[in-house]
Amino acid sequence: MRSHLRAYKPRRVRHQYGPFPLEIELVDGMGEGWYDRDWAELPEFHLLQQRGALGPKARVFDLGAHQGVIALLLSRYVGPEGTVLAVEANGHNAAAAHRNIEINNAAQNCKVLHAAVAERSGKLTFSEGLNGIVDDGSGSWGQVEVDAFSIDDLASKYGVPSLIFIDVEGYECRALEGASKTLATRPHAFVEVHLGEGLESFGGSVERLLSYFSSSAYELYFNEENGAAFRPMREPNELPKHRFFLIAISRDLQARHGWQAAH
Repeated sequence: MRSHLRAYKPRRVRHQYGPFPLEIELVDGMGEGWYDRDWAELPEFHLLQQRGALGPKARVFDLGAHQGVIALLLSRYVGPEGTVLAVEANGHNAAAAHRNIEINNAAQNCKVLHAAVAERSGKLTFSEGLNGIVDDGSGSWGQVEVDAFSIDDLASKYGVPSLIFIDVEGYECRALEGASKTLATRPHAFVEVHLGEGLESFGGSVERLLSYFSSSAYELYFNEENGAAFRPMREPNELPKHRFFLIAISRDLQARHGWQAAH
């Protein structure tokens, strides 16, 4: 991996990512594979916009932000009166995210924090692999100690989010464990659920994940990888048996912001 990073020649590319043109600096082969192409609008953005969960003035936490492309898209959706906090524990990726935010003049509403998200604030042993993940004890991709913050502590410092994006490679239940005060405000949420790909390694399960989003407080939707659109979840047994995406639409926030009356 280190040899690859030394040999890779960074370059900037321009692409259309859904409705927004962006200039992105490619700094490794993984990022090149993900970002060196045009994107159709992501189904999660379509649903979140449709349900009033993503738009001007929203405050968004992007947890597990990689190199900042999703955070940049979110910053465009929320506009100058909204804010995006992009949290990324891998130092290489966090530095790339900083550069991409600067290249696209998004620093006015998008901040990058080099840290991990955990059940409590402190320190956390993180993998040095390019696709950042909390070390599972094996040290197979190298180990580095990083600052870690709970979602509640992030909310206390940066403001309570109206929408939380979570892509933390299996650590999603641990992250939500540190969000009890924030979840009491009923924010909307998008979660990449790493079922069979790390969720169980950190004591997580689909049942535990769903317990943070009760049916009385949330409408739940799910989608499979490369799925065209999200579908309402009526019963947990409808969910895929492998990695999938979950969206939780807050009934409280919809009612508070007049979404139901307007639609």
